[in-house]
Amino acid sequence: MTSDAERRRLDEEKKNERKMWWWLAYFLFGIHIVAFVMIYAVTHAPR
Repeated sequence: MTSDAERRRLDEEKKNERKMWWWLAYFLFGIHIVAFVMIYAVTHAPR
């Protein structure tokens, strides 16, 4: 017995959730890139 508005809201919620997961994936990926660059910089720094 779901109304049209409710179905639209659920679709919107699902879309926002998917967007959040993509944002989270890129965020974590970016943090790892930064971490590897920092590790590289520290390990290859001139003494």
